[in-house]
Amino acid sequence: MNFFKNNLYTRWFLLAVSFVILTLILWNTYLLFQTFKQEERIKMEIWAQAYETINNADPETTDIELPQEILTKNNTIPIILTNAKDSVLNIANVDEEKYANIEAQQALLRRLKSENNSIEISHPTENQFIYYGNSNLITKLKYYPLALIAILVLFGAFVWSYFKTTKISAENRLWAGMAKETAHQIGTPLSSLLGWIEIMRMDQVDESTVKEIEKDVYRLQTIADRFSKIGSETDMQLLNIIEETKNSLEYLKSRSSKQIEFTFESNADIVQVWLNPVLHSWTIENLVKNAIDAIKGKGKISVLIKYADPWVHIFVKDTGKGIEKSKFNKVFEPGYSTKKRGWGLGLSLTQRIVEVYHKGKIKVAQSEIGKGTTFVITYKKSL
Repeated sequence: MNFFKNNLYTRWFLLAVSFVILTLILWNTYLLFQTFKQEERIKMEIWAQAYETINNADPETTDIELPQEILTKNNTIPIILTNAKDSVLNIANVDEEKYANIEAQQALLRRLKSENNSIEISHPTENQFIYYGNSNLITKLKYYPLALIAILVLFGAFVWSYFKTTKISAENRLWAGMAKETAHQIGTPLSSLLGWIEIMRMDQVDESTVKEIEKDVYRLQTIADRFSKIGSETDMQLLNIIEETKNSLEYLKSRSSKQIEFTFESNADIVQVWLNPVLHSWTIENLVKNAIDAIKGKGKISVLIKYADPWVHIFVKDTGKGIEKSKFNKVFEPGYSTKKRGWGLGLSLTQRIVEVYHKGKIKVAQSEIGKGTTFVITYKKSL
């Protein structure tokens, strides 16, 4: 318990440290952005002074070489020069073809106004105004925090996915280990039971009684065989899924309450699919037993197979209590059960058998509270 508690505290600590680091990086980026923005403001004020000097200079007495150099050095910051009425007098450092017409120039002016405050320039006839935009460096720096956050989110998602995959892998190994150990533990007394059956025959015990006991022992052998296949390389066979499903249903039908009405339908007679017969039988058994629990031993259970090349769909429908739509996926989670004494393993095992071993899909096709539920398994026909 202390291990899990300490592990939880460690995760929260690392999360808090990561948040603090991210906050500091974003704050420093913001300060850097403001510093560059202020420096560009100073550059533009110098540029404006140089422009003003040239406008008001006397060519015969004023040296304008330095102001002209200042004007020519600025080739990265987009600039619009206007009068007091926002009429565009000149533009610089932008695509002149793109902003050749008045509408485009006014659109650019509105954008530059939103980025920075104007700088007023005195002129012999009327004062002029310079509007400037952010340079490429400022623009890139502006979006840098968003890129950083995106990278961190992707990194976090990768780490989360890695740990989730690792956790699932560990759970799968645990499942396989428990299944194999269960099969091993059941196998030992089964051998003894088979020996006792032979002794009963030698003692001339009523044969009908011996056969019933033998059926139950063979049933236990089948269960042990099922568990032994979890986590192992599965022996797949090319079988008629229609026949295999029907046989599994008939077996369960003969051992279920007479108050349950079973039906089986199929639109095909033969559909060959790579199956493990033991595990497929377990799949049908789990779904049918789940349906029997849902109808509380009285109602209708139907198995319908629809073949639409190359897909074969097995529908298992009951007239039970139904499942809330929000729990359609939750029913397959290990440990989830609506029964007081249920372990919540049946549907989880079924999903594993269908999707991991047979490369198929299983889901709740539809369900309505008080009217019943339909599960559907989908396999691809083997060529």
